[in-house]
Amino acid sequence: MQDAFGSPDPHHGSGASTFGPLPQSARTWAMICHVAGLGGYFIPIAGSIILPLVIWLLKRDEHPFIDDQGKEALNFQITLILYWVVAGILVLLLVGFLLFLLIPLYQILMIAIAAVKSRAGDRYRYPFIIRFLT
Repeated sequence: MQDAFGSPDPHHGSGASTFGPLPQSARTWAMICHVAGLGGYFIPIAGSIILPLVIWLLKRDEHPFIDDQGKEALNFQITLILYWVVAGILVLLLVGFLLFLLIPLYQILMIAIAAVKSRAGDRYRYPFIIRFLT
């Protein structure tokens, strides 16, 4: 799929067209990078960053698709920590309580979508994140 200027749309398209033929293992490890972000529910804060980081660092040289999706997963998790900080500040102002419900829902939904897309070999880009790693 292309955008209005004829450039490939970064939100759509097969990873195969961007990264060449994708082996099953590359798609699986890319998916695991995304799903590892749920580790924060078992090891608060650190788990959501450390698990995707370790997987990305260990597997990024195996295939460019793993490198790309691993960075995307890390960017998402880092951005979510910033969202939690903002929500905490807004709670002090008595307006952030709703964010404490919405952030986990957003996280789980986006990780599920990213996992399915990357497992299918599609390059996924999370909406509303800051891309610290490029």
